[in-house]
Amino acid sequence: MALSRHINSDELMNAARGVRRTVREKMSTHSLAYGSRYATAEIPKWELPKHSSEPRTAYQLVHDELELDGRPALNLASFVHTWMEPEADKLVMENINKNLSDQDEYPQTMVIHGRCISILGNLWKIPKGQNAVGTATVGSSEAIMLGGLALKKRWQARQKAAGKDASKPNIIMGHNAQVALEKFARYFDVECRLVPVSKESAYCLDIHKAIELVDENTIGVFVILGSTYTGHFEDVEGLSKLLDDYEAKTGISVPIHVDAASGGFVAPFAFPHLKWAFDLPRVHSINTSGHKFGLAYPGIGWVLWRGQEYLPKELVFELHYLGGTELSYGLNFSRPACFMIAQYYNFIRLGWEGYTNITNNDLENARLLCRALEKTGYYEVVSDVHRPVGVRLYNAKTAMAGQVEPHGMVGKVLHKTENYTPSLPVVSFKFTEEFKKQYPHVQQALVSGLLRTKGWIVPNYPLPPNEDATEILRVVVRESMTEDLIDMFMSDIIWYTEVSINSSGIEAEMFKRTNDALETYKPDVDHTTAHKPGTYAKQC
Repeated sequence: MALSRHINSDELMNAARGVRRTVREKMSTHSLAYGSRYATAEIPKWELPKHSSEPRTAYQLVHDELELDGRPALNLASFVHTWMEPEADKLVMENINKNLSDQDEYPQTMVIHGRCISILGNLWKIPKGQNAVGTATVGSSEAIMLGGLALKKRWQARQKAAGKDASKPNIIMGHNAQVALEKFARYFDVECRLVPVSKESAYCLDIHKAIELVDENTIGVFVILGSTYTGHFEDVEGLSKLLDDYEAKTGISVPIHVDAASGGFVAPFAFPHLKWAFDLPRVHSINTSGHKFGLAYPGIGWVLWRGQEYLPKELVFELHYLGGTELSYGLNFSRPACFMIAQYYNFIRLGWEGYTNITNNDLENARLLCRALEKTGYYEVVSDVHRPVGVRLYNAKTAMAGQVEPHGMVGKVLHKTENYTPSLPVVSFKFTEEFKKQYPHVQQALVSGLLRTKGWIVPNYPLPPNEDATEILRVVVRESMTEDLIDMFMSDIIWYTEVSINSSGIEAEMFKRTNDALETYKPDVDHTTAHKPGTYAKQC
């Protein structure tokens, strides 16, 4: 029989409490606070404060500082979703402490993850008999890195198997590519071949110029389903056909990765007959942002491959230290599970019907805004979201004159979304040439700044290289941008445009000098690279 020694738990706890009290007595009881209600003290900015503060005080200090942020509902610059239903908010908070990487500890969360992959695979038309594989990411940037790495590894394996050099990979994309695509090339030592854009190519990838850059060292082509500049969908099917012809001539197969960061949740519902996804064999992988038109909070992204064989095994890691065997492929490890769960909430809450209605509402409101802007006489719309299929900005005037009549619908309000140019609900616009000649002292950037005083966040920035002499204003029409808000926005932009017209030019010059000064003193700007060709510091 084992010997036991009795321990008095009450004495043990009292002794422990005495030590804690002694420690507490030595600690300062001062709390950081502010204003007339509390003591005045400097808010900690650069170093950890010496003393603790009361929870309500810490909350109030941080809360009040964040009041200086823009209002998400009036943020027309961002593609990122800013609102979910209260039930989704509740699910997020219930699961905010779950780590998506702990697969063994949270098995039902992983079941939901698998369901999301299946839903997306079917949404993107995975052929019967094939099983898409994929993973959640923290956003499209990580997803693009993963998709690009798979392309690179498969290309290297092909080159080595053929006894060829595998040290000089290249990837092709348009000059309008979001900066994450160029990051992939720079971070992972892949030559980035940028295709010039033009008005005729809708400021996005010109597939005929792209095919001229393809060679045996091309690991793939990034094609964007929804340019961040103007919302245009690049021609995935057209490029796929050109690459089919190239393979027939050379024997070299070049795959496509579709960056559907925004369009992956727009095209299936608004343009269901558009061929851009896994129904094209040339498309090996697709990424999207669930926190854009997937209508979830940031950050949740997705990347899918058309089959297991398109994801090289050396990129997938086995983990054994969390209680079971887990497979991991990602640049990040620990990540919140709650936003993936919020994505699944949307899937079962909205379904085809809900996503279709919301997407069509967004597009309808974008077209309303386009027409309203054009009727002012001040602005020309660069986006083609409100134009019929076959009509683009460069040929819109000839179309209106009757020289181009696709479906005989030019100038009419069409009833079916599919009859419009496939696009995101994005409205990019600029002063007309006539306006600039008549009012040379008015700057678009000034209008953008004046709108900010009312709370509207509307960026003004140059088009991609080759066309960067032209600046555009851009509005992303999300679910929260209602017709009522469009009405108020139009009232404000007309007012501020006319204020700018009636200014003497002094205000515009002061604005320019202030803006230049702010740019000069920004600590995070590398002035040695800021003006080099590429996609540096792009709006997204």
